[in-house]
Order: sequence, then C-alpha cells, then structure tokens
Amino acid sequence: MQMENFAPIMFAGLVLTMLIGFPVAFSLSFLGLACGLFAISMDWFPVSFMSNLPLNIFGILSNDLLLAIPFFTFMGAILEKCGLAEDMLDSMGQLFGTVRGGLGYSVIIVGFILGAITGTVAGQVIAMALISLPVMIRYGYNMRYATGVLAASGTITQLVPPSLVLVVMADQLGRSVGDMYKGAWGPSILQVAIFALYTFGLSIIKPEHVPGIPKEARTADGFHLWMKCLRGIIPSAFLIFAVLGSMGGLPGIDTAIATPTEAGAMGCVGALILAAIHQRLDRQLIWDAMNSTMRLTAMVVFILIGSRVFSMVFQGVDGAKWVEHLLTGLPGGQVGFLVVVNIFIFFLAFFLDFFEIAFIILPMLGPVADKMGIDMVWFGVLLCVNMQTSFMHPPFGFALFYLRGIADTLFKEGRIEKPVKSNDIYMGAIPWVIMQLILVVIVIFVPETVTMFLDKEEKVDLDKVVIEMPTEQEVPEAELKLDGVKPSAGESAAEEQKRMEDLFKK
Repeated sequence: MQMENFAPIMFAGLVLTMLIGFPVAFSLSFLGLACGLFAISMDWFPVSFMSNLPLNIFGILSNDLLLAIPFFTFMGAILEKCGLAEDMLDSMGQLFGTVRGGLGYSVIIVGFILGAITGTVAGQVIAMALISLPVMIRYGYNMRYATGVLAASGTITQLVPPSLVLVVMADQLGRSVGDMYKGAWGPSILQVAIFALYTFGLSIIKPEHVPGIPKEARTADGFHLWMKCLRGIIPSAFLIFAVLGSMGGLPGIDTAIATPTEAGAMGCVGALILAAIHQRLDRQLIWDAMNSTMRLTAMVVFILIGSRVFSMVFQGVDGAKWVEHLLTGLPGGQVGFLVVVNIFIFFLAFFLDFFEIAFIILPMLGPVADKMGIDMVWFGVLLCVNMQTSFMHPPFGFALFYLRGIADTLFKEGRIEKPVKSNDIYMGAIPWVIMQLILVVIVIFVPETVTMFLDKEEKVDLDKVVIEMPTEQEVPEAELKLDGVKPSAGESAAEEQKRMEDLFKK
C-alpha cells in the first residue's frame, strides 16, 4: 500500500468509528494510535514521530484560551438556575402576549438575550419550555409552532456571543475571540429577525395558530409591567457589556482590556451577583453549577486529546495534502468550496456534537480555507451558523430530546392536559431548520453580514507607492557616499541621479 492511499482510508475509518456510537474521544485515540503503529510498520514515519505526542498534547492543554470554557460554562450554569429566565419570560409574555404571535415573539427575544449571557442550549431549552409551553398550549397555540419556536430559540445560543463554540473556533482557526464575537453579531441579529418574520407571516396567513392572549390574563400592566421587564433586561445588558465589551467582542469597541479568560472570570462574578439579586444564590446552586461545569470541561478535554492523537497521525501520512487537493479542485472557487463544506458539516451534525466537529473536522478544513483566501472569521462564524442545526435535526437533535423530556414531565405533573406527540416535535422543528439553513446561504453569499462589524485592515497599493530620490542640495555629501564613491566633479544632476540608481541596483 502507498502512503498516498492511506489518508482516505483513515478518514473513512474516522466516519465509521464515529457512527458506531462509542464515546468519540476514546474512539479517536484508539484509531489514531492503531493507524500510527501501522504507519510505523510500513516505514512511513519513524517511531520518534509518535514520541512527540505527549509534548503535543501538553502544549495544547497549556493553552490559556481554553480556560475560558469552564468560566463561561460556570457563568451559564449559574444563570440557568437563578430564576432570570422565568422572570424574563413571564414579563415579556405579558408585554407581547396580547398581539398575535406575542408569546412566540417573547420566546424569540428572551432566547436571544439568554443566549448572550448563558451560552448553553440544554438549560435554555428546558427553562423556556417549562414556563412557556403550558401557557402556549392553554391559549391555543399550534403545537408544532410552539415546540419549534422553543427549540429554535434555545439553539440560537450557539451563535450569540459568548458562545463556547466561537471560543473553540477562534482557538482552532488562530483568530482572536473578540473578532469572532464581533463577526457573530450580524448573523445572530439576522437569525432573530428571520424567526420573528416567520412568526409575523404565520400570524397573517394562519392567525388561529398563534392567537393573542386576553388582556385579563395579565398580572401586571402599564408602568409596573415595563419595570418588571426592565428588571431582567438591564442587569443582563450590563453583564453582556461588561463581559463582551472588556474583551473587544462588541461592535464599535476596538480595544480589549481583558483576555477571554479574564472576561469569563468577570462574567462568573456577575452571574453570582445576578443570582443574589434574584434571591437564588445558595450552596446547592453553586454545587450544581460546578458539577455541570466539571462534566462539560472534562468532555471537551478528552475530545481534544483524542482529536490531537488522530490529527497528528493524519498529518504524518500527508492527510492534509489529500484534503487540500480534494477541496481546492472543486468548481466554483471559494463559493463552491463553502457550499460543499457546509453540506458536509450539515450531515455530520446529524451524528456529531459541535465540539467534536470543531476539534476533529475544523483542523482539516481551516488550512485549506486560508490558502483559498477566505477570511477565517467569516469561515468560523459560517460553520457556527451551520452547527446550530445539530441541535434541531430530527430525530437526533438534542434540543428535541430535551423538549420531549420536558413535555412528558409537564403532562405527568398535570400542567398540560394531553401529552405532546413526538411527531409534533419533529415536524415542528423542520421549518426552523430550514430558516437556519437560509441564514447559512445568506452568510455564504453576503459575507458582509459577518465582516461589517470587524475592524477594517488598511491595505496599501504597492503600485501607487512613490519613492523619490533626494537631490544633492537636500542630502549632505557625506550621506551620498556609497561603497566609497563620491559624486564626480562637474557631473550634472541627471547624470548623478542615473549613476546613483545604477549603484542601488547593483
């Protein structure tokens, strides 16, 4: 067997191993080590090549940027359980609920705000479903719309800064987290607008699917209702500004005064303060947040180790060249490359978590995109938009699993009169997946949706650069000496300039 043919075999083995269902981190480690031993036996690289593996792994785990992951996870875990979601959904539901689709608008807006301060899908979908699903069912909302908007508004947290996915993308693509966050704001806002536009269109075409709730159902009105809304929005906005603004992750802020790790630590302190404001800060809350943070961080570390073992052997057998030749030969240039890559990521998201895709697939695609002249921030945000769908794919989407569990719990507790059918959950997700894919298409063909908030690089046109030679009157004779040559006596200015140009050429 030739080494050139082994890279596609490794890649096929990677896909097959991930489909088996065994934990990906350990599957990757086993596959990488087995392929490495085979490559050594075939004399494709020496044994010393594999001895670099421990140092390679240690170098990755020493990356300070990865410390931001447990900080942002802890911040999100605290905010999930501090009652902020309940207060915001209740107040927003009462504010918008009287208009057609009002409860849908409130779920979309609260999902966006919570996504900007929590960064976790599971807690967001669960919290919003527990509160809003019984209310939507009680007032006659279409079941498929209700389940779809709850799942989709929860998954938008993967795109809205400070998303953990964007932190990983920045690390893998070698770009700053602040730039990645700035680039994500445009698609995030556009995604919310698409969701709201769909709700508005549904309220006109099929108003019985999204009815307004009667004003008598409000428990607050006027000034008191607005103050209740602002009580949740203002502290959240302050926390967003403090965390993202300090690391240069907000549009219009060009200077970062904190690293992502420091901003995450500051966010943890802010989350604890918000929990104290809502009178939910206790020992159990902190313990639960620490437990969930530990689990997610350990999962990320083991996936990172497994992916590094595989990718190092894959690079050793010239897998990067194989991927580059495969993708650079696609028709359509950059657009053709992005379309094929996004189709590939979309189908991988049926089976893989976003961390697995970021650590395993992105190191293969990133160098190719860079060589093709694609902006790395645009590329990273584009894949992040695509990976939103990994939580919404019927029947494997985790957001749908969370929703299925919450619906069963609500029925058992008697908070809803009849069980929610799995068919309604899966069919309800399809329009929202299509809307997420529409955003992918928009970002591919309109890159300004990502780059408009980024700092513009100053480009110098070398063809317009003019270098003027100084005259004899402007430069002293001592400075005109070059290799011991002085201006000749009686030499005209034109002759002197030509002689000096000849000397410079030599």
